[in-house]
Amino acid sequence: MGRVAIVLPTHNRAASLRRAIRSVLAQLPETPECSVIVVDNNSTDETKQVCEGWTPRVQRVSEPQQGLSYARNTGIAATGLTGHDDVIAFIDDDVEAAPGWLTALAAAFGRHPEVDCAGGRVLPSAGAMPSWLTREHWSPLALQDHGPAPQLFDTARPLGLIGANFAFRADVFERLGGFSPEVQRVKDGIGSTEDHELLNRLYASGGRALYVPDAVVMTEVPEERMTRAYHRRWHRGHGRFHALMRAPETERARGRIAGVPLHLFRSAIDDLGSWVRSALSGDRARAFAAETRLWFFSGFLRERCSCLMRR
Repeated sequence: MGRVAIVLPTHNRAASLRRAIRSVLAQLPETPECSVIVVDNNSTDETKQVCEGWTPRVQRVSEPQQGLSYARNTGIAATGLTGHDDVIAFIDDDVEAAPGWLTALAAAFGRHPEVDCAGGRVLPSAGAMPSWLTREHWSPLALQDHGPAPQLFDTARPLGLIGANFAFRADVFERLGGFSPEVQRVKDGIGSTEDHELLNRLYASGGRALYVPDAVVMTEVPEERMTRAYHRRWHRGHGRFHALMRAPETERARGRIAGVPLHLFRSAIDDLGSWVRSALSGDRARAFAAETRLWFFSGFLRERCSCLMRR
């Protein structure tokens, strides 16, 4: 294992940023050759002050172009790492790394030279959630748990990991480039797909990702995210970003209407039927799951129609 750098983009979350930095620094003695790059993406709060007074291993850099992909790419460049044995890890400014997080990621790369990416669980901190907010609805909360066993993801099984808790060999970015600004989160935008898009490119290039259940970060879920209204907005935004991303699994069909693959129309018809049947039978959980898929379709359709009108 070579050097390790942790990239931590931030925008106006000074209070939670302090906790995130502290949780990472608590683990650095376990990995001596390690630095933390905090990328300040136009924050107007106390972010600059929060980044001061830590160990010299914590470096603050600025990225004036607004957007998560821009911030991450600036962080990647600031690490100066390019080697296959070097690792660049990513963590969000509203999470706290559990003890052993960094050790688990570093060990995974050491044991698996064939793996290009590794990531772990993103779990909610203690606190009650509405009964309807089951793990089926975790994606809008940026939570992730693929279970207690390690799993390998590639083109045959292209499941995702999320940027609140994943890491890459540094030479991946030399081969594939960085995160795409076309599908990035900007400020409080929701539903973006910058993580998914990069992993798609990784898998298409023959790369592999490893799910490491012992690499855990925790996050407090804001109350506003635990509402059905937020989940509707997230799925509509997610559909829009998928329309922009043009993922192979979405674009596989040849037939299209208004630029939308026909299989998405068929799925939407099925989801509409499921929503009606579930609503009439009183199965609110199944009805809401179908409704979120319809919101995804509406965002996708709207973006593709907008594209046609812009031509």
